[in-house]
This record gives sequence, structure tokens and C-alpha cells, in this order.
Amino acid sequence: MRYAPITDRLHDLGGDKWAVHNAARARQAQGEDIIELSIGEPDITTDPALVEHCVDALRAGRTRYSNGRGEPGLVDALIETYAPRFPEIGEENVLCFPGTQTALFGVMLALAGDGHGVLTGDPYYATYQGVIRAAGAHLQPVPLRMEHGFIMQPEDLAAAITPDSRVLVLNTPHNPTGAVLTREALEKLGELCVTHDLWIVCDEVYEALIFDGDFVSPLEIEFLRERTVVVSSISKSHAATGFRSGWSIGPVEFSRRLLPISETMLFGNQPFIADMTEAALRQEFDTAERLCEALGRRAALLYETIAPLPMLSAAMPQGGMFLMIDVAKTGLDGERFAWKLLEEEGVAVMPGASFGDSAASLIRVALTVPDDVLLQAVERMGNVCRRLAEEGVSPVGDMALA
Repeated sequence: MRYAPITDRLHDLGGDKWAVHNAARARQAQGEDIIELSIGEPDITTDPALVEHCVDALRAGRTRYSNGRGEPGLVDALIETYAPRFPEIGEENVLCFPGTQTALFGVMLALAGDGHGVLTGDPYYATYQGVIRAAGAHLQPVPLRMEHGFIMQPEDLAAAITPDSRVLVLNTPHNPTGAVLTREALEKLGELCVTHDLWIVCDEVYEALIFDGDFVSPLEIEFLRERTVVVSSISKSHAATGFRSGWSIGPVEFSRRLLPISETMLFGNQPFIADMTEAALRQEFDTAERLCEALGRRAALLYETIAPLPMLSAAMPQGGMFLMIDVAKTGLDGERFAWKLLEEEGVAVMPGASFGDSAASLIRVALTVPDDVLLQAVERMGNVCRRLAEEGVSPVGDMALA
């Protein structure tokens, strides 16, 4: 039988990246003691008052069809939210989606196609390659180096640009590294985008989770607005990952072109979830503040606890839900270390290679468990390192990201 080319483009981008996580879940289901540090699932619940908004909307009959752009109340709330950084924003700049992932998929279909290049910092969030390939485009990696705090350098971006390049994907705070882009960094990268006529797609889902530095969006930089599309959601800021409520903000002409794509995919998100999202944006909830405090504390705790371990080195994140650990001195790459850690110590982490070739020597650790559990996980990592040392591995030399 014959299949569409998209199935070939995506055949190796499904669950394989999450193999360690899936194996850990299977072992956990069999009753094993597993410490799960593999996904960015907030360990606090959605605010009960926010859930009540959703329930009230359901009971009020908000279960009918929506429209392709989004429920008027939510669109208005998004306009108010983004107006301080995008003064000219109106409803024609806004589209609502069921989550950031769907927004990214639609945005990429609107901006890139067969043979086009999409520039993305490497390491990158695991699904970026899939949405790029789905559009028929190819990912053009731009190395994010540990010695630069995983901040994209203009010279590295310039070296990666080709005549095929159409889009630069940014993510701040960055998943998986936790790096936060400054205004100066955005302006320098943006100047290259102007020179080469590139779109900027900025994933800002971790905006509320910064514990070192200030958040800056390319929408705040006037000369970049005409080429900037922002995607985000309430998944992380309001610990509402399962509600799947996100959006895109972009130029009017772009949004007009994206609207038919959105309507083809879903024809609007659910009104009762839109009402909940409107409440999340208009009212005061302390979810992000509490989550950010916990994540920042755990990042510092993990960083300080790992520092004395001779075979491991960590990069302190500025925000987000993760910390990256370089395991090169163990003699293993991130993939083999992650499997060894799971099989011998029952700790699940993500291999760095799941996020791009530049992260092959790294593992990503989620900061979404209580402090004492995190310390147990570090102790178990130390056990693996000690056994490797007994087997003759010497923790010598430094291995920075290529």
C-alpha cells in the first residue's frame, strides 16, 4: 500500500526519543521504585479555583462549536496580556490553539515548506524536529554551547544560515537548558534575521518560570515585530498541561494566512477551556510564583550537590523545569548513562541526544520532584559513577559541547 510522504518524514521521530521514559513508566507499573525525572510535568496541581471556572463553564453549556480564531473573551484577554509589549495588537493578530504544540505545528506549516531550512538552537525541544519535518522543511542546527550558557551566538547563527533558510526558532526560557535570552542577544540575532529575511518563531511557554534574569520577548523589539510569531500556553504557568490551551501572536497578514490552516486542523478550541484560560489570564493566581520558587531552589540544590562529583558537571539554568548534566567523564554518552542509571538505580532521565546532536554527552533532569527525592536521585547517580570508577574509568579532561 502507498502512504503520504509525511509518514516517511516522521517515521523516526515518534516515541523513540522517549524510550527511557517509557521504559521507566513500565517498570513503575510493575511496582519498581522509580524516581522519574524525565518529563516537565509540574508537581503542583492546577489551582482549584481555576478548575472551578472550567467546571462552571461546562455546566453553563459552553460545549458547542467555537470558531477558528478563538472565543472572543479569550482573544480579548490575550490582547490585554500582550498589549504592553505589542501596542498595536488587535484580534487579527491572535489565534487560539489546543496547546503550544498544535500552535507550533500550524505556524510551521504557514512559514516553511518543501526544501526550506528552519534554524534551531541545538539542543532543542524534542518535538521541534517533527513539526519542521512535517512541513516538508529541514532542521538547520545552530550549536548552543555550555561555555556560553547555552545562549545562541550571532556568529554561530550566521554560519548556519543558507539560501534555503526561512525561519529561526527561539525558545526562551529554553527547554532543555534553561537559558534565557536578553534583549541584547535578541537584537543581535534579530539583525541577522532582518538581513537574511527570516521569520522568528519564539516559543515562550516557560515565560513565567524565570529565577535568574528578566524575560524579554522579540515582540518587545519594534524592528522585529513584523517578522515575529510568538507561541505559548497556560500549561506551565498554571500547571495545566492536560487542558491543552495555547495561542499564537503574530502579524496580521501572517495570522490571516494561518487561520485557514487552523480551521482545517481543529476549527477552534473548546469554549469551556477557553473560558478557563481567559480567567487564568485576567485573574491573579500564585501557581507560577510557587512553581518558580520550587524550581529555582531545586536547580540550585541539584547544581550544588553535583559539583563535588568528579565525573559529573552541571550547568545552572536561569529558568524552566530542567537542569543539564554533562556525563562525558564517565566514559559514557548521555544515552548509555541514562539507560545504566535506570537499569541499575531506578532513576529515569532524558538522554541529551533526544534534544539534538550537540547534547550527546548530556542528560536532562526534570526539577519536578520534592527536594528529598531529588537528593536521592543524585545519590543514585553517584552510585553509578562509583561503580564506573571501580571498573577503571578515570574522570579526567573536560568535554564541552561541540
